[in-house]
Amino acid sequence: MNDLYYDPWDVGIDIDPYPTYRRLRDEAPVYYNERHDFWGISRYADVDAALRDPQRLSSAKGDILEVVKADPVMPPGVFINEDPPLHTIHRTIVGRMFTPKKMRALEDKVRSFCAACLDPLVGGDRFDFVVDLGRELPMRTIGMLVGIPDADQPSVRAQAHAVLRNKPGQPLPVDKDHYFDGDMFTDYVAWRKKNPSDDLITELLAVEFEDETGVTRTLRTAELLIFLAVIAGAGVETTGRLFGWMGKVLAEHPDQRRELVDDPALIGSAIEELLRFEPPGPHVARYVATDDVTFQDQTVPAGAALLIMLAAANRDERHFADPDTFNIHRRSAGHLTFGRGAHFCLGAPLARLEGRIALEEVLKRWPTWEVDMSGARRSRTSTVRGWDTMPAIVG
Repeated sequence: MNDLYYDPWDVGIDIDPYPTYRRLRDEAPVYYNERHDFWGISRYADVDAALRDPQRLSSAKGDILEVVKADPVMPPGVFINEDPPLHTIHRTIVGRMFTPKKMRALEDKVRSFCAACLDPLVGGDRFDFVVDLGRELPMRTIGMLVGIPDADQPSVRAQAHAVLRNKPGQPLPVDKDHYFDGDMFTDYVAWRKKNPSDDLITELLAVEFEDETGVTRTLRTAELLIFLAVIAGAGVETTGRLFGWMGKVLAEHPDQRRELVDDPALIGSAIEELLRFEPPGPHVARYVATDDVTFQDQTVPAGAALLIMLAAANRDERHFADPDTFNIHRRSAGHLTFGRGAHFCLGAPLARLEGRIALEEVLKRWPTWEVDMSGARRSRTSTVRGWDTMPAIVG
């Protein structure tokens, strides 16, 4: 009897999923979970191909396994849960927020936000990579871009986190009839209509585009509210988890951390290796929309839910040399943490910017630290893997 078992809600597996991922790649690269009725792929080549195939592998039912299986009513504007051509239209509109030029212009502001998080802690004997940095910096950055007042940012962050929180060992509950809610931005949008400013809401209120019916128009309020909810949720939750892994992994590799202190030019590549080694978003899901699809000579039937295991692919020795070793000198071999193809993460430039600046600023203040794992607490979500706390002893 084959004892190989995997599901993304198993708390024991999730503590360290990499041995299970290795077995999946070797023994069952196309895996079927009978208990929860989903398929999974784990090898780099298969994951890469699946991400590039939006025609057969649809995002229209969602990109979270529980959502795909629930098949909820999806409101217009959840562009991460759309297929071309509608996805292309909406992605192009939101993409103007994440151009390289705009990202370069953000650098000084993000650095000042980071300094504001860290400077009050200098002189103390500890700080928390998640509570003091991961919870604050992404929200302040998204808040600035979107136009969310500082006083309201904690409630937006809490809602973004609550949406993805599941009970340990259980799938995320999905309300089939009211899956996605953008109501938290209703007041901001109404206020910005009367008080335009230099922020994303003002820009999106004014943009004209040709919709899928060929009509040139501006965004409907309901579409705009959903856009903002998607951007806030994705930008706050996944990026925030990156900082917890930053603290833990670099504490476990002090020699490489010293290299970063001595040569800050390596920090960008260190962030890429961190994203490969411990991706905050370990998997995405798709719906097999039309015909059966085949991976490794095995058929995944039309109508199936397919879990695409990004974190498993990122450790595939068929693609990466010595993949279970953290190596800041690794030549880029194309980790899949941000996806591929039509649904490549729009916020990737911003996440990279925040990660690089945060690590630069931390190392300037604390070139060494030890993590207090007795005080570290995992964040129990099935879709975002990381920590609620990662305390570090400094000084």
